[in-house]
Amino acid sequence: MERFRKFNRRDVLIGSGAIALTASTIDGSFINHAAAASPKQGGKLVYVGIMNSKHKSPEKAMHPYTGIEVRTNVTYDRLTWVDEDLGVQPQLATGWRAVEEDQTVWEVDIRQGVKFHDGRDMTTNDVVASYNMHRDPKLGTSFSKKLLESVEKVGPDKIRFHLTSPNSELPWWMAEYRQAIMPADDLDKMGYSGNGTGPFKFADIDVGRRVIYEANENYWDEGPYLEQLEVVTASGADPANAYLSGQIDAILQADPAIVGYLGSRDDTEISTAKSGDQILMVLPKYEGSVFADVRVREALSLALDREAIVRIAYGGYGWASNDSHMHAASPDFLPRKPLRDVAKAKKLLAEAGYPNGIELPTFHYAPYTPELGRVFQVAAESVKEAGITMPIEEHPLSGYRKWRVEDKEKTRKHRFAMGPVGSRNSAANLYRMARPTYNESGYWHPSAEGDEYIALYKKAMLTGDTAERNAIYQEMQRLLQREVPGVFLTGRKELIVHRNTVHGLNSHAQYWNATFNKVWRD
Repeated sequence: MERFRKFNRRDVLIGSGAIALTASTIDGSFINHAAAASPKQGGKLVYVGIMNSKHKSPEKAMHPYTGIEVRTNVTYDRLTWVDEDLGVQPQLATGWRAVEEDQTVWEVDIRQGVKFHDGRDMTTNDVVASYNMHRDPKLGTSFSKKLLESVEKVGPDKIRFHLTSPNSELPWWMAEYRQAIMPADDLDKMGYSGNGTGPFKFADIDVGRRVIYEANENYWDEGPYLEQLEVVTASGADPANAYLSGQIDAILQADPAIVGYLGSRDDTEISTAKSGDQILMVLPKYEGSVFADVRVREALSLALDREAIVRIAYGGYGWASNDSHMHAASPDFLPRKPLRDVAKAKKLLAEAGYPNGIELPTFHYAPYTPELGRVFQVAAESVKEAGITMPIEEHPLSGYRKWRVEDKEKTRKHRFAMGPVGSRNSAANLYRMARPTYNESGYWHPSAEGDEYIALYKKAMLTGDTAERNAIYQEMQRLLQREVPGVFLTGRKELIVHRNTVHGLNSHAQYWNATFNKVWRD
């Protein structure tokens, strides 16, 4: 394995003095002017990104599961890719088809002529080995081992997936960021070399602070045009100051509060995705919980002023959720109607035995993104109109997930708390409420309505026809809006602030899917 040198210790970003910036109240319509000129070769892009806290060494930082940065598609490719319009596109696969009517067996055509960073040809053997690792209970992802029974090579350019259960949306699953294709090796060694087929190769790593990538001269697709990418962590620093001082060229997952200010500069452009992460309020339903009563759950949802949150906390760069994992850019998204109804919320509370209003348990959250403190302040203020008092408490991000989810004895598996939700396709989004013992539903199951929901999900996974499947997705959302197993508050549109000398850098609703191979600069 190539050895990595340590960087000389120096400040990555300009420090403690924060710029006082106010959230823009515009509608999020900054225009990202695409350059008509032909791409130029060369140059370097330095940007602020989100670092993964799981890695402890340069070797682990290169692994697609614990990578130093969640954008594993910089160095790795998958069989498919989800584009900025949220459509599935070929990547290392060139075609796919279900060969069994029950959607349990699929054949996938594998791209030929692709090389790994070390010059080796990528073959179907590498694809099979990669998925055997992904499905391994000790090494792979929990999603893979539950879905994939086996994978086999059926020709020099073809593999076959045998699934444990029907999945009419398999092409989307193949695009998940952890489903990276790596060179075949002993399963416990795969992934640690950082050897992928992506547009950039690992060059230098300073664990927890930065990583430098260099162009892959053997990349099979367009580009890369840049010679280098450098990503630095935003932890403990002020990205806006670093941008203004010229230390960085772009801010990914930018705080909406800085967009109105930086976007007004002549040297800056804003790229806005169609959607992005959203906020789930987990509603615990153990015996004695106020949220065991569907009337209280629905009252909370109807009392929230989601439009005010989008306007005030996001400066217009957000969207109102619909009490499902679905994101607003999806063609299957079913808006909640009415979105807000304070009078009905009061009526529901009175019917539930709270005619004079209710004080909810303290709601807990962590600052996954910079604006969340503002989001919940507006949310707590808005529900007062319906007679709901909702205390809020911020927790440090470090250790928050374990505190919220994993300490089952102390939490009784239940916290009235926030969970972040990324944008997926309809099947993956709606599946998260269909898992019988999953925290995000607040343990909605077992219940008659939960069983009905699971049955609808299974029906959708058996349905090969897209229109019929979408009709089932709509029915599932209507059920969620009646039952409100969880409140989905608002979503943030993913934003990238960048200099106007940088071209081809497009924000993506799935922030981990932002690509850099077509990025170039003057």
